[in-house]
Amino acid sequence: MVKYAFSPKDEDNAARAKAADMRVHFKNTWQVARALRGMRLVKAKEYLAAVMDHKRCIPYIRFSHAAGRTPQAKEFGLTQGRWPRKSVELMQNLLKNAESNAVEKKLDASELSISRIAVQRAQKIRRRTYRAHGRIGAYMASPCHINLLLEKTAEATPKPTNQAKRFGKVKPPAHKRFGDRSHRCTYK
Repeated sequence: MVKYAFSPKDEDNAARAKAADMRVHFKNTWQVARALRGMRLVKAKEYLAAVMDHKRCIPYIRFSHAAGRTPQAKEFGLTQGRWPRKSVELMQNLLKNAESNAVEKKLDASELSISRIAVQRAQKIRRRTYRAHGRIGAYMASPCHINLLLEKTAEATPKPTNQAKRFGKVKPPAHKRFGDRSHRCTYK
C-alpha cells in the first residue's frame, strides 16, 4: 500500500495520485499546486493547457524574489507570474493519473475537484561543479514529492441571510448585556 500525505473523508467518492522524487523544481511545482488547489478537475486541465500555450500564467507568491512581471498575473491581483513548463507537464500527468483512478472507481470526472494537494521537498540530488583556483562547489537539484486528492464536489450551499446564521451565536450589544452599566463596558 502506498503512503499518502492525507486520507479522504469518504474513500468511495475520492481518488488519489502520488509522485515521489520527481526531478522538477520544488519551488515552481509548489506555485502550480497552489494555483490548482480547490479547482474542479475539468477547469484545472483547461487552465494548465492555457499555461502551456502562454495564454495564462501561474501566479508567483511565495518564492517570487526573481520572478518577472507579466500582465497575465492581474487576473489574480498580482504582478508576478511565470510559465513553468516542466512542473505544469508533471501536474497534467498527475491529474490524468488521478482521473483514471477515479474512472476505475466508477466516479464521474466532471463532478470531481482538487480538494487537497501537497508538494514537499525531496532529498537533494548532490553533484559538484569545478570552480576557479581548484575549488569545488555544490551543484544540487531540488526534487519534490506531490500528493493529490480528488473528491466529489458537494452541492453548493445557499448564502446565509443574516448575522446569526453566518456566525452562529451572536453577542448582544452592550446596552442589552449591561443595562444601565453600559458606560462601564471596557470591551466592544
